[in-house]
Amino acid sequence: MKNVFKILMLFLVTVSFGQTNRVTGEVTTDDVRVSNIDVSVTVDSAEDIESTFVVKDIKEIIGLSERNEPLSFEIICNGDEMSNGESTTLSYKVKGNTNDTKGFLKSVKTIRKAAIKYYKNKQ
Repeated sequence: MKNVFKILMLFLVTVSFGQTNRVTGEVTTDDVRVSNIDVSVTVDSAEDIESTFVVKDIKEIIGLSERNEPLSFEIICNGDEMSNGESTTLSYKVKGNTNDTKGFLKSVKTIRKAAIKYYKNKQ
């Protein structure tokens, strides 16, 4: 009899705590804001650069942000292994602002080309 009573009580407790509360309200997505865009890409070859990103993708990301927001873009190129076992790296970084997206995108194109040239000169 005790076991039946315990099972019945366990069932009642489970059912009572298992009830969901109804939540009413509205969710708005009008207040979404993108700020402080900081993109960093680490690559091992020129092919990685060409397949990882296109400047058009960066332009779309910048289009989501507000005016006068800081921007940063960095490419980290992994190089050959040194005698101490660590790899060499070369990084290109550009900082800007959403008030001058044309200048920022021009700089992104420049460092993208420079990183590709770095790998092609290594070969």
